[in-house]
Amino acid sequence: MATMGGISQVEGSQNSDTINSLARFAVDEHNKKENAVLEFVKVVNAKQQVVSGMVYYITLEAKDGEKKNVYETKVWVKPWLDYKEILEFKLIDNI
Repeated sequence: MATMGGISQVEGSQNSDTINSLARFAVDEHNKKENAVLEFVKVVNAKQQVVSGMVYYITLEAKDGEKKNVYETKVWVKPWLDYKEILEFKLIDNI
């Protein structure tokens, strides 16, 4: 169980429908905002932090054309408001 403000690992994040959905959402939002054409490949890792809602720190793999890269994104979710916002999306590694 996550404690308020603490960041904890999301167990089984690679196979989590919720985390995969948030990762796809982050890639889609990034593509819209930056006029990019990244294609989601897979979740590498995810952590979560309880705030007013939940912040997910997701490391994901996406393709830019034929090149795979690793990105980090922060997604803030308030399920009771049906609210999702990308707080950050950045390239961290070229594969």
